[in-house]
Amino acid sequence: MKRRQYSAHVPEKTKKLQDWTGVKMALVAYSAIQIAAGLALFEGAGRFGETGRIIAVVGVALIVLVLIVSSIKKADEWERMIVLRFGKFHSVRGPGLFFLIPIADRIGSVIDIRIRIMDFSAQNILTADSVTVNVDAFAFWLVWDPQKAALEVEDYEEAVALASKAGLRNAVCGNTLSVFLEEGDLIEKQIQEEVDKQTTDWGITVQYVEIHDIQIPEALQESLARLAKAEREKKSRILLAEAEIEIAKKLETAVSVYAANELAMKLKILSILNEGLKAGNSMMLVPNSITEELQSGAVFGLEALNELRKK
Repeated sequence: MKRRQYSAHVPEKTKKLQDWTGVKMALVAYSAIQIAAGLALFEGAGRFGETGRIIAVVGVALIVLVLIVSSIKKADEWERMIVLRFGKFHSVRGPGLFFLIPIADRIGSVIDIRIRIMDFSAQNILTADSVTVNVDAFAFWLVWDPQKAALEVEDYEEAVALASKAGLRNAVCGNTLSVFLEEGDLIEKQIQEEVDKQTTDWGITVQYVEIHDIQIPEALQESLARLAKAEREKKSRILLAEAEIEIAKKLETAVSVYAANELAMKLKILSILNEGLKAGNSMMLVPNSITEELQSGAVFGLEALNELRKK
């Protein structure tokens, strides 16, 4: 198995400080050359010549100026600088201006303490029910102890990324696909707690993890779609059956009311007939029991028709 190689990551601000340190050392070397040249002129002239004296003074002044300037440092509000004295940890400085002892002190690294967002993913991972998935997520994290972040781990950003990927893989492998899809909040909490437990020793805390994309095989997507459709139909049928039960209970109550009140029953029958006539029906089939109950031959014009036939 091919082992992945990781290179040390140096923050941009630290690189700039290292470059500036190189410039300062070059200036010091140049000043030292000037002093040496001035002294050579002194000896060559056999006396303390004017030219040699000027060169020596300028060289000394340059060295003093470079040392003074190099001792003044500035850190932004969100930055913390790790100061090393003779190679050993001395202090954490910032924000604002601070001073270093020339030659003895140097800035080892610059730590950003703002909240950061990091994307990470798990590719071709098997769930507990042997389904291959690709999962993408992102995490919000920050450095709360710059000293630990600088001293306990070589590259804390890469370490957080690897810990997050490992936590995501463990969450995928330890749960079935249905649990992963239905209980996303619990899975995200599980990943956040697992990663935060590892990064606490590095002075880093993971505040929040969110899964924003889950990719599954197309064949399985079709099966899940059919399953979801069947589940929706099941729920709709259950709701319809529950509605029918409620309607039956209400009708049972209505029957009891109409049975106890004959006049209300007749009014209901007339209301039903009226609704049918409003609908524009030219013919209505009415059971004989209703007409006998109403005793309303005149209602339908039957009584007038019988009188005409008698004549």
